[in-house]
Amino acid sequence: MPTIIPIPAFADNYIWLLREGKAAAVVDAGDAAPVIEYLEREGLELTAIICTHHHGDHVGGNRALLDRWQVPVYGPARETIPGRTHAMRENDEVIVAGIGLPLSVLDIPGHTAGHIAYVGRSAGARLVFCGDTLFAVGCGRLFEGTPTDMVASLDKLAALPGDTLVYCGHEYTLANLRFALAVEPGNAALREREITAQAQRARGQPTLPSTIGDELATNPFLRTGETTIRAAASAHAGRELGDRVGVFAEIRAWKNAFR
Repeated sequence: MPTIIPIPAFADNYIWLLREGKAAAVVDAGDAAPVIEYLEREGLELTAIICTHHHGDHVGGNRALLDRWQVPVYGPARETIPGRTHAMRENDEVIVAGIGLPLSVLDIPGHTAGHIAYVGRSAGARLVFCGDTLFAVGCGRLFEGTPTDMVASLDKLAALPGDTLVYCGHEYTLANLRFALAVEPGNAALREREITAQAQRARGQPTLPSTIGDELATNPFLRTGETTIRAAASAHAGRELGDRVGVFAEIRAWKNAFR
């Protein structure tokens, strides 16, 4: 089963590279240059491109990579993905070309209308590539979906086993932790996670992957049913919020303006 390697791109993106022998696949290749540099340095051949959604910082490198390697491109069926050869929908399954990793697809709209995730196992470890829907201690902005869409999508991800490794698209963890602590200052797991994440970043290490279990314990967007989160959201709104979608919408709006 492949080794999964983070390739930093732009200010805070991660392109995830799956390496198996001399073959490599990439997830959300927003920039071709760091991918090509890694492949050439390591003597690897690109065998597949995997895309979660259509934003340029996740697919902007596709064309340049395809100019050099004619490989399959897996991407959401409901979005326009450069070079896509395999249109993926919920419950579709694929074995990644050259890598041999089986992945199944979840529809997780909200950040974009056709966003998808890929769920699988590597060397016995469960994993999910979730793009910009679920972040470490956060979630994506709602560019094309509604709070109802995003709550349903996050619920799908939250239902994965707790040890599932979460490979998301950005290094937002420290900023997300600051917001989460403003929402839920009494959460001891958040304090512990902040210490760990600060140490990782000080060493120049990614804070990712996290796990679904970590997110259920610390991510306010997965904890909208908790009384502490509902109380904080209601206080911020200045009125009682009764349902999880309303709580989510309030904390998402709060996060959008948080500095």
